[in-house]
Amino acid sequence: MISKTLKIEGMTCAACVRRVEKAVAKLEGVNEAAVNLATETLKVSFEEDKLSLNDVEAAVDKAGYKAISTVKSAKIKVEGMTCAACVSRVERFVKKVSGVEKAEVNLATETLTVAFDSDVIRLSDIKKAVEKAGYKAVEDEKEDEHRDRKLQEIQSMKRRLIISAVFTVPLLLIAMGHMLGMPLPVFIDPHHHPLSFGIVQLILATIVIVTGIKFFKVGFKNLIQLSPNMDTLIAVGTSAAYIYGLFAIYKIGQGYMEYTMDLYFESAGTILTLITLGKYLEAITKGKTSEAIKKLMGLTPKTATILKDGVEKVISIDEVEVGDILIVKPGEKLPVDGSIVEGLTSIDESMLTGESIPVEKTVGDSVYGASINKNGMIKYKATKVGKDTALAQIIKLVEDAQGSKAPIAKMADIISGYFVPVVIGLALIASITWALLGQGTIFSLTIFISVLVIACPCALGLATPTAIMVGTGKGAEYGVLIKSGEALETSYKINTVVFDKTGTITEGKPKVTDIVTVNIEENQLLTYAASAEKGSEHPLGEAIVTEAEDRNLEFKAIESFKAIPGKGIRVTIDGKSILLGNKKLFNDENIDINVLEDNANVLSEQGKTPMFLSIDGQISGIVAVADTVKSNSKDAVKALHKMGIEVVMLTGDNKNTAEAIAREVGIDRVVAEVMPEDKSNKIKEIQGEGRKVAMVGDGINDAPALAAADVGIAIGSGTDVAIESADVVLMRSDILDVITAIDLSKKTIRNIKQNLFWAFGYNTLGIPVAMGILYAFGGPLLNPMLAAFAMSFSSVSVLLNALRLKSFKPMV
Repeated sequence: MISKTLKIEGMTCAACVRRVEKAVAKLEGVNEAAVNLATETLKVSFEEDKLSLNDVEAAVDKAGYKAISTVKSAKIKVEGMTCAACVSRVERFVKKVSGVEKAEVNLATETLTVAFDSDVIRLSDIKKAVEKAGYKAVEDEKEDEHRDRKLQEIQSMKRRLIISAVFTVPLLLIAMGHMLGMPLPVFIDPHHHPLSFGIVQLILATIVIVTGIKFFKVGFKNLIQLSPNMDTLIAVGTSAAYIYGLFAIYKIGQGYMEYTMDLYFESAGTILTLITLGKYLEAITKGKTSEAIKKLMGLTPKTATILKDGVEKVISIDEVEVGDILIVKPGEKLPVDGSIVEGLTSIDESMLTGESIPVEKTVGDSVYGASINKNGMIKYKATKVGKDTALAQIIKLVEDAQGSKAPIAKMADIISGYFVPVVIGLALIASITWALLGQGTIFSLTIFISVLVIACPCALGLATPTAIMVGTGKGAEYGVLIKSGEALETSYKINTVVFDKTGTITEGKPKVTDIVTVNIEENQLLTYAASAEKGSEHPLGEAIVTEAEDRNLEFKAIESFKAIPGKGIRVTIDGKSILLGNKKLFNDENIDINVLEDNANVLSEQGKTPMFLSIDGQISGIVAVADTVKSNSKDAVKALHKMGIEVVMLTGDNKNTAEAIAREVGIDRVVAEVMPEDKSNKIKEIQGEGRKVAMVGDGINDAPALAAADVGIAIGSGTDVAIESADVVLMRSDILDVITAIDLSKKTIRNIKQNLFWAFGYNTLGIPVAMGILYAFGGPLLNPMLAAFAMSFSSVSVLLNALRLKSFKPMV
């Protein structure tokens, strides 16, 4: 049982209170519903397994009021995370805070996405939890500030790497050069001056350790807090080597010369240098994964030219306000979204839609910020600025997707929470076991350090988010906006694609093809039909109106109007009752259509939609309308078949029309004559067959079906990217982008699986080798320095593998 508080808008009296309480209380699973009119809030207690907050909000909306959840979401930059164990720790600490509903950390973007009840806690409480976990919650930064900070971090890491390398190379030469026959100066020759030999190494190793002191600060702090991470493994491993080196120098000073060859300083220095090299390469590579966002952000111009009191004035883009008149000359970028008030031009909108052909624009047409004016000068009125522009919405969608987690990552998260403590335990067990078997201190220390260093879970934490970042970014380049990691993973499993017909398979701009009359003139029949449909937004109605206008017919006044959803309309014209609609409507009204039944069947078989018209209950004729199939629909269906995906068409049109179009494009299954509200039920029926279903529609009329499908794909939505019901938004009206979306998801999830296999496989093989399993069977012993190199290489290899997705190109 959980309790939530919702803000309720629209209540005015005690009757409103009772209405809201009654509407919510009758929901199954609700224990208590109490409304406070003074504070305009609803406090509701309900069982989570029976009900969701969305159900409660829907009940309030149905009662005629608006429910506003106090659950907010925010993104917080988190500094100091280094591996999957850090991710697990931050999430654990934040989830413990009362009022937090969701906490997801993305290691690649170094962000925490959190959903919390603003009535219970504040954002500052969440930041305190992050800091309590041992990390730094960074205040909201502008993108350029964030970029500058990351560049400074990379430069700082580069300096640390150079300093470490400068002192590690001579350290290695002094410690191991003489074994390869390289001469050493007499004052540090181990055979003549063993103490000097040890002290010089101590000085060099100390400089390297001080340079990498951050590993030790974070590592030991987390160890003390009983939440060890990657830094802990490095800190413990290198500290063990360094402390043993100090012990060896002490023994040499006492005259035990056999310790001269047992110094471990070179291992400590080399491990830190190699780890720093790995982190430096990782930082550079991680920067490349977010190039899509950088490209999108770089599209917007910094200034705008506005017309103020008849004078042109150049201002910062941040100063542009809704209602300003902007001037854009040929070759310039449009600063914000708006509507043209003067001029004619063609505009390159490829940055938004991926469509390379410029779009003709004239007065009244909408234009979008960051698109390029190709030839004519235009004046336009700003309608959306700042975060409301289409480009800003796209950037937000991509950022949200890149910050999200795919379900496949949950396994890695669970494992990473226990991984480091287990590794420390294995390192201790292995080293103690070898010591008990009589292998000596040096051998046991080698085992201990090797296990700690090789097992760092960096690759584990980067495996999923880096691939999602590159995959979603690449999709944005081609006008395919995948909203989340979950949508990406589900798309990978799709084996049935359901298409809406109108505007998806077809152009959505039907035309009148035939008019059949009974005891009435053709133009008179068309006049009645067009007058009835005047002002209609339905594509079939618009086609009839357009045909009448083309024939210069005079429209008649409508005395009454009633829409019958999914069937047609009833109007009164000149005192006559006019009925216009499909066969189902006329059957319901018991109007005999036998005289035109054969004509209707022939037209339907030709893929045309016959619309019957009656006057005062007598059938008067048919107006047939046809919607042309999109040129690439056949190619899209063929490509889906090649991928082993079943294609279904779901439409409200009559069966004959739908089947004619299905035959033309090669669709497997047709579900026709479906009422708009029943489309989601048909999706559920297909899912009931054990199919993973993607629904492709226009994102508005098909919202319930899009929401019911495993993956909802909104096509042809242009720049209207804020479609809540869709999981994937296609910026162009191109059906081939459905294939691009599914293909991209398959390649991205395959990449994630490769990354996870490498990360898990590497540790599964590396840890036993480091523990001495090969040595036990006569093989070699893993040197800690090789372990450090392997660990660094594993992280970089995972990132490089994710970057391979940058070469993705649509298959059609």
